[in-house]
Amino acid sequence: MCGITGFTGKSRALPFLLQGLEKLEYRGYDSAGVTLVGTEELKTWKEKGRLSVLEEKLDIAHCPQRCGIGHTRWATHGIPSNLNAHPHNNMDNTISIVHNGIIENYVELRADLEAKGFVFASETDTETVAHLLDFNYRETGNMRDAVYATIAGLEGSFALCIVSCYDPETIYVAKKENPMIVGKTGDAAFCASDATGLLSLTKDVLPLDDGQIAILKPGSIELTDFAGKALEQNWIHIPYDMEAAQKGGYDSFMMKEIHEQPDAVRETLRGRFDKNDRIRMDEIDALEISWERLRRVYFIACGTAYHACIYARTLFDRYADIDSFVMPASEFRYGTPKLDADTLCVFVSQSGETADTLAAVKLANEKGAATAAITNVLGSSISRTADVTLYTAAGPEIAVASTKAYTTQIVLLICLIMKLAEKTGFVIPDYAHLVADMKRLPQILTEILKLEDTVGQLADMLKEQRDAYFIGRQLDYPTALEGALKLKEVSYVHADAYYAGELKHGPIALIEKDTVVVAMATQPEVAAKTMSNIQETIARGARIILITDSTIPAERFEYVLRVPAVREELAGIAAVVLLQLFAYFTAKEKGCDIDKPRNLAKSVTVE
Repeated sequence: MCGITGFTGKSRALPFLLQGLEKLEYRGYDSAGVTLVGTEELKTWKEKGRLSVLEEKLDIAHCPQRCGIGHTRWATHGIPSNLNAHPHNNMDNTISIVHNGIIENYVELRADLEAKGFVFASETDTETVAHLLDFNYRETGNMRDAVYATIAGLEGSFALCIVSCYDPETIYVAKKENPMIVGKTGDAAFCASDATGLLSLTKDVLPLDDGQIAILKPGSIELTDFAGKALEQNWIHIPYDMEAAQKGGYDSFMMKEIHEQPDAVRETLRGRFDKNDRIRMDEIDALEISWERLRRVYFIACGTAYHACIYARTLFDRYADIDSFVMPASEFRYGTPKLDADTLCVFVSQSGETADTLAAVKLANEKGAATAAITNVLGSSISRTADVTLYTAAGPEIAVASTKAYTTQIVLLICLIMKLAEKTGFVIPDYAHLVADMKRLPQILTEILKLEDTVGQLADMLKEQRDAYFIGRQLDYPTALEGALKLKEVSYVHADAYYAGELKHGPIALIEKDTVVVAMATQPEVAAKTMSNIQETIARGARIILITDSTIPAERFEYVLRVPAVREELAGIAAVVLLQLFAYFTAKEKGCDIDKPRNLAKSVTVE
């Protein structure tokens, strides 16, 4: 869940490595480092903290090396420190590696290598790979052979970049269950853990599949499997431009991406309705499943995407007489999901690289279930693992806290439910009205954003508070969950979300004078019940922010935010934008690093 860059070519490597790491900062990290390759020695610099700390240590103008690797680390094995930072080198400083993932058999490998006389400087699993490469090079006398022998001895997940003095113009890149993208120009070859790191040089990229090794030399890339067999190269074109990854006048990527949601939803819906307003979803048409025998549907994801799945499953349950379930991907493999040919599993991942979600897809595939992925990243691992992939059109999302990816996921999930109705014959009430309001969503979100200043004023309520509570019923509950998560992520205010009716069954003990409660009441059929639960908190001194629709009476409440008139199935998409703004302004009030919250990473590629 870290950032990797690599470059070999006819020009200086360091500028590319640093710009790539800067583009990948959104993934979250606690240290940074680079190795530059010379013909006789390696030069390695690494520092705990931000990339800027590393850059202060580098004499960038006087680093002529044309091959190198870079890394930003998010600690898994060993505390954040200079010693544990990547890259890791062998004892005589002739081999250097960077690594994302976890080497599961590193304890056994380390003990064996220490018995052979290898001395370790760090607590990491990654350093084991550097010494194992050294051992295998001594055995084979050839760096290429040493790489293949080393990969064969590793268990776990990894994206590895390897350089050495023995082969000073070559980078060896290996991929297993962690993302790695490579690209080239006429005189250079390069890699990164996300396409964002490559876009300064090319938009044509080659995403590696599990079990592949790319051998990068200036201007060329050789692709093999782990046994050394040559493989066909399947290149793709990435339509993003660098401007999309810049802040565009906003003070943070998070705020920019909140404001991009009307366009992101518009693009996600583009082409999804035919002239008769039926859903066009060729991807689902291509699924090999007997729709008349469909018995169950699972919605599976992690974090924010999991909240989108709760929303989708709640909606699906209203319409369909088909068993449905929602599960966190991290629990899916360890429970007892009923998976067979009459099961559809829907997996949602912003990055398409979430380790737990990928593992869940593989389990569903093994059990013969049909698998459909929803992701934002073209060519991501999940798109190459699931049977079919539905892409949101959010564009690059740089802030760690997801905003536009979430709203576009819900939009696409609703489209999927509408398609499943067509396939299986269940009826969506007032279908034409739902379609009409979906087409209005971009305008509705534009209207919601006009409440930005009002939300900013309300965020002042949490200036001196350490806790907040979010409540809602039915479709308002996943919205409450997402609002609480956003507040926790970016402002570090402790926030919990509850079904409104569950508040009195324990959590109300935490409500006291001036406690902030954000209440969602956009669902007319349960709004009165939610209002009753709100009164229970007011009686204990709570300060209430009510988010409701344009028709529900709310004169008794001081702080009310109203969602424009829209079908109740879609109200949560509008309401969550208010909660995103609330989290943003609270974090800003508290002086937090909004785009890079502590301890978090954009793409969680370890279990």
